[in-house]
Amino acid sequence: MLLPYGVSYEDIGRLLISCPDRPGIVAAVSRFLFERGANIIHSDQHSTDPSGGTFFMRVVFQMAGLERRGEEIEREFLPLARSLQMDWRLAHAARTKRLAILVSRAEHALLELLWRRRSGDLGAEIALVIANHTSLAETAATWGIPFHHIPVEAGHKAEAEEEQLALLRTYEIDTVVLARYMQILTPRFVAQFANRIINIHHSFLPAFAGANPYAAAYERGVKLIGATAHYVTAELDAGPIIEQDVQRVDHRHTPADLLRLGRYLERVVLARAVEWHVEDRVLVYGNRAVVFS
Repeated sequence: MLLPYGVSYEDIGRLLISCPDRPGIVAAVSRFLFERGANIIHSDQHSTDPSGGTFFMRVVFQMAGLERRGEEIEREFLPLARSLQMDWRLAHAARTKRLAILVSRAEHALLELLWRRRSGDLGAEIALVIANHTSLAETAATWGIPFHHIPVEAGHKAEAEEEQLALLRTYEIDTVVLARYMQILTPRFVAQFANRIINIHHSFLPAFAGANPYAAAYERGVKLIGATAHYVTAELDAGPIIEQDVQRVDHRHTPADLLRLGRYLERVVLARAVEWHVEDRVLVYGNRAVVFS
């Protein structure tokens, strides 16, 4: 997000709210911020149903001294939040989220995130890469990112995950990104990062599961391929969807073409989802996600 001249990220807050819909929510939140000297820069809202639905709101505001006043603002907002039955949080734009990227052998999704971080399009810190193979150690080293190889052997997944979780604590990780990490996380692991683990996969599931879905899709003569980024839940590949995209194909495309196009979609869809997450644009309710522009 580009800021007006003279405005510091330390003064930018993002207020995210979900609550039962009723008249006056926007006015109440705006009044609260106005009375504390805040200037609203951007505001989005959505209702599932104006008559008894759920209301979602994301407000980006500038407030002098916000970094210093953050806890005070949260205490003062609490009575209003309780009166309107809000689930809410205040995020500070200046507090850069720290990412851990989990990979196996494929590098395309990892490279997209690294490039976007270097170009400034991804407002997060890629703190480390964890892999169950050594294939991408050199890639991480080239970019100056710490690389940790933790093999996941049959019958020893719990030990591997414990080692991974220890690293995530050591590096103070906010969000875990599965950039083509070809392992299933246990419910215990997932529970420690609820709505903070983002996965990418092809959109052929469940029709073409397995190690070579593009070849299987080619044999069926598919006309669309795609990719899906979602939050990881205990139910495999069934978490709230953040982003999807598709590409039309036809009889002229070979299995290699489908694989190449699929990898491109996986790269960009995952990158968009991670960008939106770190910018606090995603609100989860049930098994769905509201993604604000």
